[in-house]
Amino acid sequence: PCLTCLCSPVAEKTGKVLGEFCRCYREQYGVALFNSVRYEIEGNGGPQAQLLHRKVPLEDHVIYSGNLFQYIEENKKWRNRFCVVPHNYGLVLYENKLAYERELPPRVLVNSAGYKVLTSVDQYLELVNSSLPGVTPKSGHSPILKCPTDFPLILWHPYARHYYFCVMTGKEQEKWGAVLQDCVRHCNNGISEDSKVEAPAFTDAIRMYRQSKEQYGTWDMLCGNETQVLSNLVMEELLPELRNTIGPRLKGKAQERQRTWIQISDAVYRMVYEQTKAQYDATMAKCEQERPQMESIIRTDMDQIITSKEHLASKIRAFVLPKAEVCVRNHVQPYISSILEALMTPTSQGFAEVREVFFKEVTDMNMNIVNEGGLEKLVEYMEKLSHLAFHPVKMQSCYEKMDQLKLEGLQQRFDVSSTSVFKQRAQIHMRQQMDDAVYTFETLLHQELGKLQGKDDLCKSIQRILERVLKKYDYDSSTVRKKFFREALLQISIPFLLKKLAPTCKGELAKFQELIFEDFASFILVENTYEEVVLQSVMKDIMQAVKEAAVQRKHNLYRDSMVMHNSDPNLHLLGEGIPLEWGEEYGGQPEQDAEKRRRARQVVSVIQDDEGALPYEVGTELQPSSPEPPEVEEPSPGASPSSRGQVEEIREALAEENLGKDADVPPRASVQHTAPASPKPSADVPSEPEVPPATPASPRAKPPSPSPGMTCQQPSDKETGEEVALGGSGCSSPQPTGTTESSEGVQTEF
Repeated sequence: PCLTCLCSPVAEKTGKVLGEFCRCYREQYGVALFNSVRYEIEGNGGPQAQLLHRKVPLEDHVIYSGNLFQYIEENKKWRNRFCVVPHNYGLVLYENKLAYERELPPRVLVNSAGYKVLTSVDQYLELVNSSLPGVTPKSGHSPILKCPTDFPLILWHPYARHYYFCVMTGKEQEKWGAVLQDCVRHCNNGISEDSKVEAPAFTDAIRMYRQSKEQYGTWDMLCGNETQVLSNLVMEELLPELRNTIGPRLKGKAQERQRTWIQISDAVYRMVYEQTKAQYDATMAKCEQERPQMESIIRTDMDQIITSKEHLASKIRAFVLPKAEVCVRNHVQPYISSILEALMTPTSQGFAEVREVFFKEVTDMNMNIVNEGGLEKLVEYMEKLSHLAFHPVKMQSCYEKMDQLKLEGLQQRFDVSSTSVFKQRAQIHMRQQMDDAVYTFETLLHQELGKLQGKDDLCKSIQRILERVLKKYDYDSSTVRKKFFREALLQISIPFLLKKLAPTCKGELAKFQELIFEDFASFILVENTYEEVVLQSVMKDIMQAVKEAAVQRKHNLYRDSMVMHNSDPNLHLLGEGIPLEWGEEYGGQPEQDAEKRRRARQVVSVIQDDEGALPYEVGTELQPSSPEPPEVEEPSPGASPSSRGQVEEIREALAEENLGKDADVPPRASVQHTAPASPKPSADVPSEPEVPPATPASPRAKPPSPSPGMTCQQPSDKETGEEVALGGSGCSSPQPTGTTESSEGVQTEF
């Protein structure tokens, strides 16, 4: 099918969806602005965090770098790529390691928001077959993708292009899998929590829009930044229409039709993304322009707005609450304890594992300092420890606890499409708590260093500070988990209640509009007030369930009445200082060496596995690579080098092919630590200081520094696959996607 003819209907549909959404956003913007100003004036109590929060994010490290093979769709070959994962969790693919070291522009930049990491070709084929119903390769025919090893790594997206990688060993696959999962987890959390107006306005507008289409419950594609989320919203409605229109017109074998459909979907996604970004940015600019005047009205008439809203709420409450309470009593209340228990077990196990990993790492460090000695070794270990929360492999044992989360029959009853929303949120909390614990430990130890004399004093001080930080962690962990449980229960129950009440209540809400003064109509919405009343109907039961779990000390939760008060009021002042630089402050190295060390810093070490491993040579290809049906006399492309003999054959073939080329194999090293089990969390709350909570800041993308005289394309927030030039200002047919070996510069942006 000619993609040019799709431009007009795609643009029309995108404009229609965005028009409705932007109307919702403008309405929610006024409400969010009012709530933000009211919170600023009235404040809000609640437990304060005991752990310090890193104010300046760590931006001078690389999460991981190494070689893997990427499938190139144009020439149907697997080519070696050197992949770097910087602190912003974008995937940056270079031609080879030499290109990276010379700071040449990368081949591909990928933002993995919305992607799924697959480690099996069968998993991938199942998703591809379901994306275009009725088009499945017949038995015995070659599928759309074949992997030359047993260790694939596939990034699958329901709308954008797919990325195909493979490695040579199971250990490499495991490590790369953890790294890619962390990239997806981080990029999915793309809406900044620092924004107290735009972020809630956006998420509420998304929810209101979907509810207007009778879509209640959680949404798996609330992934990435605002433009990515909106693009997903458009594609959710647009793609079924395209599938019905284009699907029957696709020609060729089943795998060819599947491949064409993936390219069409990706091309349409690009069009939608560009239009969405322009329209959403314009709406944002208009709201920002109107903000000063709106804020002035709010501050001047705050009391009148609050009074008007309370009057409206009382009228809606009288109408809705009796019906809502019956619905809660019959359909929600009996299941709250079951949902809570299903959430508590894996979440608390994950947080307990965070505690254990932190304890082991610090204990290992202490033991090594005893054996090896000296401040120099402490600096080396502290630089590694500071990045512990961003170590995908070490944190994997914490994250995987959430894989146990199962809501079973409750998932269907409450229209929860997937538990992935809750898993990911809990994992993000785990990483944040780990980083807070590490930073608090760093800060306290840094304060003590000037007072210490000798190795024995240092080791005793480390142990004492560790115990102190663990007590703080136990308290904060309880607070964070209880908040997470309450929010998850509300996320599950509120959409269910709104859907149940809609037939009898939603149609009657229009009559309450006349109760709002026209001057305050931008800050008070009937539908938002209605949802608040519904929330109140179930909130008491949810709070009680979480409170009872804490009273019974389930999963080491603390009671709400247990609050730590200012036993160390000066601790939080330590977190306001200059960010710690262990190597620069205590390493005693020249500035240029420190800079070299900073550039080389990497969180995850490269693995060492000689058994069956192939060198990732410059320009290496894996053969056979064609996904087309093989000749009868040739070996199958799906065959993997599982035996030692096959590995040696491939080694010899690669050696012949790359004769005369310089190999560029990254150094490989692995450090294994063991440590005794950590002490169990104390049942009694320790007397520790209160520290005001801080909002986590998301690291920003940093492109590789270009060489003098070289222009390097800047990364953006785009996530839509390789860059495809549409040519001119008109709408021309997008080209098929893929990485071309002759192309230059950056194709995919993030």
